[in-house]
Amino acid sequence: MVEIDDRLARRNAIILAGAQAFGAASPPIVVSLGGIVGVWLAPDKALATLPVSLFNLGVAAGTIPAAMLMRHLGRRSGYVVGAVLGALAGLVAAGGIYVGAFLIFCLGTFLAGNYSSFVQSYRFAATDGASFAFRPRAISFVMVGGLLAAVIGPQVAIHTRDLFPGAPFVGSFLGQGALALIALPILFMLRPVPMPAAAHGGGRPLWQIVRAPRFIVAVSAGTVTYALMSFVMTAAPVAMVGCGHTVGEATLGIQWHVLAMFGPSFVTGRLINRIGHSATTALGLLLIAAAAGVALWGLAVAHFWLSLVLLGVGWNLGFIGATAMVTECYRPEERAKVQAANDFLMFGTVAVASFSSGKLLDVAGWETVNWIVFPLVTLVLVMIGVQELMTRLRTRQISA
Repeated sequence: MVEIDDRLARRNAIILAGAQAFGAASPPIVVSLGGIVGVWLAPDKALATLPVSLFNLGVAAGTIPAAMLMRHLGRRSGYVVGAVLGALAGLVAAGGIYVGAFLIFCLGTFLAGNYSSFVQSYRFAATDGASFAFRPRAISFVMVGGLLAAVIGPQVAIHTRDLFPGAPFVGSFLGQGALALIALPILFMLRPVPMPAAAHGGGRPLWQIVRAPRFIVAVSAGTVTYALMSFVMTAAPVAMVGCGHTVGEATLGIQWHVLAMFGPSFVTGRLINRIGHSATTALGLLLIAAAAGVALWGLAVAHFWLSLVLLGVGWNLGFIGATAMVTECYRPEERAKVQAANDFLMFGTVAVASFSSGKLLDVAGWETVNWIVFPLVTLVLVMIGVQELMTRLRTRQISA
């Protein structure tokens, strides 16, 4: 049996954090500018957030192909292909803006979502070969890279948006593609992790794994956490501009949001080791509910920004906690299919939430977008509570 080497896992996690700093800079650019560009290019304002929704759909559509590619080529080669795809996405989106073609711009954001499906799996790659105790910290290491992305993405969007006179934001999306290329030399530094011989088999059937209560709770928690974050975040920039705030204020609001998404990663892994996956995830969901409460409180810039910050911190705790829960649901030989199934279910739901967000904002308004948060958070909190109660009862029965 191959001995677990957390030193190698730690090294790869740090490298993946560096790649994350540039790869995760793509979503803030798409989210902060996609709806605004959509207002200019879309034939109907109700379609303004379609580019952001297609980005999320691209993430969902790319999860399974990305997992299959990496299974055949390995993590490093698969991630290199993903980065090249990210560069192409930026070129297509920029071209769509330059020629004033809404559909081409949408294609570019969809391809950016495909690239993001590779980036999203960095968190799982960091756990390859890691001990159970180190896995939450490995995930947190990778997510720390998003802290740099929170600065890099919005700043690229702001400082390059007027690079081409008469075609605002073309430079921003060219910058998005360039960031993907910068990640390439970092990804080449990844080292393969020795896996047990059994890891090369197929393991249990997927249907048997996904129907386990622990997996159902984990994927439900991750899905609701991410979907609600995307649901509110997609609508926020358009709602801010609609309330009379500037594009710059909306972009900075997304920057603060993304900083809050990744900033807590320095401590989230340790928090999970201290209070557990379930408690950390539940705390994240409560913060998401608090974000909705602040958004309903008022429409000033401060209300939007504070809501987006709470939303980001809640996402961090809920997402990392749920991801750590998922890593306990599979054996090494089952990792690829279970990780792909988790991300497909999660990002498929996120895409639906993102699609409905723009329409709901247009029809029912910003308040309705936030009221929807509370019943979904309550449902998942109940699921987590029941799962923890059942686990404790089983533990007592075994000890008795």
